[in-house]
Amino acid sequence: MTKNVVVVGGSYAGLQIAHKLLKHTLPSEKDLKVVLVAKSDHLYWNLASVRAIVPGVLKDEQVFQPIEPGFAQYPSGSFEFVLGAASKLDADAKSLSVTTASGERSIPYDFIVLTTGARTASSEVPWKSTGTYEEDLEALQSIAKKVESASHIVIAGSGPTGVETAGELGYEYGKDREIILVSADNQLLGGDSIAAAAEKELFKLGVKTRKCVKATGSTATPDGKTEVTLSNGEKIITDLYLPTTGLIPNSEYIDAKLLNEHKYVAVDEFFRARGYENIWACGDLVSSPRRASFPITDKQAGGVYKNIEAALKGKPQQVVKGMPIDVLLCATGRGRATGRLGVVKLPSLAAWGMKGRTLAIEMLPKYASGSQW
Repeated sequence: MTKNVVVVGGSYAGLQIAHKLLKHTLPSEKDLKVVLVAKSDHLYWNLASVRAIVPGVLKDEQVFQPIEPGFAQYPSGSFEFVLGAASKLDADAKSLSVTTASGERSIPYDFIVLTTGARTASSEVPWKSTGTYEEDLEALQSIAKKVESASHIVIAGSGPTGVETAGELGYEYGKDREIILVSADNQLLGGDSIAAAAEKELFKLGVKTRKCVKATGSTATPDGKTEVTLSNGEKIITDLYLPTTGLIPNSEYIDAKLLNEHKYVAVDEFFRARGYENIWACGDLVSSPRRASFPITDKQAGGVYKNIEAALKGKPQQVVKGMPIDVLLCATGRGRATGRLGVVKLPSLAAWGMKGRTLAIEMLPKYASGSQW
């Protein structure tokens, strides 16, 4: 009897799990079928979104790669790609409803893994994938055009995305344009130990930082500019406003009983949804850890894959372990970066080589094709 494993989400975690199941588990589990459900038929390397908004720096194919061709290597009938948005997960009926171009479809499953991630509060800039490939690409190109013509830019939020955006824009335009980074905290990066180094790098690039003040709203002006309101009552008129704050889990389709009070999937030490032995979740969608960076999500996905394989073989679950050491790398433009391994601060050149030089875009084809695993 066929064992259906449904993977919801076509980004870093979802593709890793789907490819590993087909490449490493299918040979011994001949009745396995993997169904991948995703809104977009392209993998979006959103790690590079901060650089992709700078006109002329990255080509589209360096940020997007098609998903389906990578699965053509597996036996016919073992894989199905469903292009659509998950609309309802019925955990008790073991069924996932998906809205596709041809209508609503119900997909039964034996096991399911949820990797639909999260989105930023503002949908204007696709720091993360929010829709179809065409929608994400159009949004990136639209922002790039606005960046090209803007002489004054305000970036709200001093987390990694905000700092890296400021760095990319400062590297390209800091000498002749005004770029302001607004931080609600008195330090960048939530007060991380590399905060001062990051601020120093941005200063070198000509980026101005406004700390201890929050962007509370924005309004379009009649002349095409944006009025940004700050928490101290100040108003800034800018050519381009780029908010990076507020992470919202893409969990609207999931049974409320699987979620915590903040709408994230509550998972146990095996990264199973609490109360269900056939549902797993990982990445930005889960309740812990607080910061689900790319390496953390990658590690979680590897652990979840092993647990799905164990369930298929009737073996016990294993605790999904986190990173052996906490790593934070922050690019500050195409020429510099800062970061740390645990409590050890990295030289800028080392951090640049690890992340800032390419933002790992060379890994995109490997993830899309499955050759990474």
